[in-house]
Amino acid sequence: SRSTMPLVTRNIEPRHLCRQTLPSVRSELECMTNITLANVIRQLGSLSKFAEDIFGELFTQANTFASRVSVLVERVDRLQVKVTQLDPKEEEVSLQGINTRKAFKSSTTQDQKLFDRDSLPVPVLETYRTCNTPPPLNILSPYRDDGKEALKFYTDPSYFFDLWKEKMLQDTKDIMKEKRKHRKEKKENPNRGNVNPRKIKTRKEEWEKLKMGQEFVESKDKHGPAGYPSNMVYQNGSIGSNESMDMNCYPPPPQTDSIVPPPPSFPDDSLPPPPLEF
Repeated sequence: SRSTMPLVTRNIEPRHLCRQTLPSVRSELECMTNITLANVIRQLGSLSKFAEDIFGELFTQANTFASRVSVLVERVDRLQVKVTQLDPKEEEVSLQGINTRKAFKSSTTQDQKLFDRDSLPVPVLETYRTCNTPPPLNILSPYRDDGKEALKFYTDPSYFFDLWKEKMLQDTKDIMKEKRKHRKEKKENPNRGNVNPRKIKTRKEEWEKLKMGQEFVESKDKHGPAGYPSNMVYQNGSIGSNESMDMNCYPPPPQTDSIVPPPPSFPDDSLPPPPLEF
């Protein structure tokens, strides 16, 4: 987990009750008891002060919330009266009248300068005022050759804002670079995303097939496309090779041991007469 620096808004003082040097007295135990009781009373006073501050902030926030709720209740009451007075049977609004009306525009104002110096809570402001001022290093800025402020090497309030701005600018550059890369790839390969989709069979095509007769459809489905047997045609429409076909669909080869019948003999009378000599 990421470790965060805690921001302590209220410190109860004194933190240590008995850590003090004793003066030269005859009864050290009695002196230490009185010092401890006095520090306890001081802690109770500091606690009561912070409690009053906390309850004051809660009262201010509750008062602001109550005022916002009262304004919202008034708006709801006015809207309720306006809705009950509307009668759709009597008031007919035409389409032209709807288009000519102005659109609703909210009049709420957004809060700004939330992290201004004046918006600091009182305990944080008191803690800030107790801090030591930075050393006057700005007197060394005119002697620098790089033009940077010397005080920013010691303390820089705008460091986190500059870091956030640099990160946002880098993210914007990366996004623009990625868009240019995709645009360039799209120009080089315009048909990259165009894939020939599979043709979808519709009911109209089925009726077109049945228009010529059921026997033509059955014979076409039986033989497959282009007259090929159906066992050579795959589901994607490709034609299989001869090796993938079943050997049972072909007649068996002739046997070498079988006797070849002799050619038919014709009698001499059946021969045609020779051609006449001219």
